[in-house]
Amino acid sequence: MSAELSWEIDGWIILAGALCAMSAALLGNFLVLRRQSLLGDAISHAVLPGLAAAFLLTGQRQGWVMFLGAASVGVLTVLLTELARQFGRVDESASIGVVFTFLFALGLVMIVQAADSVDLDPGCVLYGSIETSMIRKMPLFGLSIPRVVVTLGTTLTINSLFVAAFYRMLKVSTFDPQLARAQGVPVNFLHYALAGLVAVTSVASFESVGNILVVAMFVVPPVAAWLLTDRLKVMIVLSLVIGVLSAVLGHLAAINVPIWFGYRSTSTAGMMAVASGGLLFFCVLFAPRKGLLSQLLRQWEVSLRILGEDVLATLYRAEVAGQNAVRLVGLVRSLLVTKLWARIVIEFLQLRRLVSRESDGLRLTTAGRSRAQNIVRSHRLWEHYLASEAGMSNEVLHDGAERLEHFTDRQMRERLLVESNAPSTDPHGRPIPPEA
Repeated sequence: MSAELSWEIDGWIILAGALCAMSAALLGNFLVLRRQSLLGDAISHAVLPGLAAAFLLTGQRQGWVMFLGAASVGVLTVLLTELARQFGRVDESASIGVVFTFLFALGLVMIVQAADSVDLDPGCVLYGSIETSMIRKMPLFGLSIPRVVVTLGTTLTINSLFVAAFYRMLKVSTFDPQLARAQGVPVNFLHYALAGLVAVTSVASFESVGNILVVAMFVVPPVAAWLLTDRLKVMIVLSLVIGVLSAVLGHLAAINVPIWFGYRSTSTAGMMAVASGGLLFFCVLFAPRKGLLSQLLRQWEVSLRILGEDVLATLYRAEVAGQNAVRLVGLVRSLLVTKLWARIVIEFLQLRRLVSRESDGLRLTTAGRSRAQNIVRSHRLWEHYLASEAGMSNEVLHDGAERLEHFTDRQMRERLLVESNAPSTDPHGRPIPPEA
């Protein structure tokens, strides 16, 4: 039995999670495309010293001092990473690993030392407490709104204004930094500004999603969106949609799935990260172009097409030699394939009306004969070209032409004919059939 939902509790929780997801995903698109996903992880952990210092100064978990400290440490992380990479002569991943683990450990030490005198909970910073986000409210436009929603909404607004104002520069510097520098784009400024906003977003999210789980929002929605499209604007929109879905599905799963196993509830922030991972897994499998299933289908389609063309060419050569029909066992022996795969290809060719099954075997239809004639023509033109222009020996001509014939259209055949001085026979003395 599922739990009943209410806006005063569940609505604010979902809204807080969605705002956090969108804020992180908006910046995460550029981190992913710049191959700097680990930088978001590093900054979200490395801000702890800045947080601890701000807490020690103010004794509060809100305020501009906290954001300023986090943003400063975020920029410091990038600076130290660049220094380690340039002067330490290590790659970027290693330098990021050294810097963020050092700052993260330093932040934990500072938090532990300050825990007795400052209202600071390490678990809240690391794992979040989105379930209680609706308790602390503040008046806004005559409404009582959870403070975390106001904070995350402000963060999303700032990130959106940054991306909108510098979209073209971010796009150019992301895909071609050298071209961006040549055009006068402030690449370094954008790099450090992006790092600072990642830090601010991490701090704004630590009370709801937590500094560890916010990493999932920086990376997973943008990666899932990248699997679905090649256009940056569409990718940004899709990442925001996936982030919102992660928040909604994660909360619903957190209050319903544990009941199936006899538990009352689980971490909502954790289930949001799990939901985002589930959406990413779905995209990995079923994305139209980049998904594993679509790639397997394309590979299977290409294999089926190539073997089908080999069958047509075999039937054509047999027909030219005076054998009007070829039995299945003969095709299996000639093409070195299994009977099952041969039957699948024959069914495929029959559906396309390229071959017909007669009592004495398989025959080419009129359309199949034209297609087969062009395939054999491509093969023999390639053999002649490889022999005359590439100087390949007769022993290897067949294999080379066999690979090329399946990707040769009429325009390519006409070009081969011109380059080879319009030959009438291939190097083996067999006639090159005319274009069908």
